[in-house]
Amino acid sequence: MDSGYGQFCTVARGAEILCERWTPLVIRELLCGSRRFNDLHRGVPRMSTSLLARRLQTLESAGVVRRTAVGKVWEYGLTEAGEELRPIVMALGHWGASWIGSRLRDDELDAGLLMWDIRRFVHLDEFPQHAVVIHFQLPDARDGERSWWLVVEHGVADLCRDDPGRDVSLVVTASVRALTEIWSGDLGPAAAVGAGDVQVDGDPRDAERLWRMLGTSAFAPSRRPGAVVHARNASRALRTTDAG
Repeated sequence: MDSGYGQFCTVARGAEILCERWTPLVIRELLCGSRRFNDLHRGVPRMSTSLLARRLQTLESAGVVRRTAVGKVWEYGLTEAGEELRPIVMALGHWGASWIGSRLRDDELDAGLLMWDIRRFVHLDEFPQHAVVIHFQLPDARDGERSWWLVVEHGVADLCRDDPGRDVSLVVTASVRALTEIWSGDLGPAAAVGAGDVQVDGDPRDAERLWRMLGTSAFAPSRRPGAVVHARNASRALRTTDAG
């Protein structure tokens, strides 16, 4: 069966390439700087590696992605056509943040993606000169995703799933939802700490600057004030209706 729209309209023809499932997220990862296959997959962890390979081949055939051999591995980058998608992808993200971003279902929470996103967008200029190691403990995450170490040293951020054996500066214990809402701009850190959803232990100087160091998502400024409260109230009302 033909999967195309069968129209000459350039909206239809563009959508045939860009609107397949997962494709916008693969482009998002390339726009965020991921170059190697494993790094791309870390940004779309629920996508199978075989499907990721097929999507990259499709984008390469369409002239959106360029594949280059670097030593014994392949690296992927956006062509000029791919780079021109940046404002489109960013606009989609800001629209989602403004209108639907706060209505997160439990199955949309993803500790691995959250930590990967935090690592690549931390505010390196806010970190002190000395090495900072932040141990994130997420008790309600899936098995294998409950402990993470963010190591920032010499202007480079690294994310580890296994204990790197370094002295820990801070321990952040949080629910996945609370940390996601802070990162997304839905919830202020002080409110999360006050509610007991987040606990920060360690060097008081590093703790004081923690949230400036971590920053928030690029789309957080588009969050509408009160949206998360509205979404929570709507979700609570729905659960009450279902129970009745």
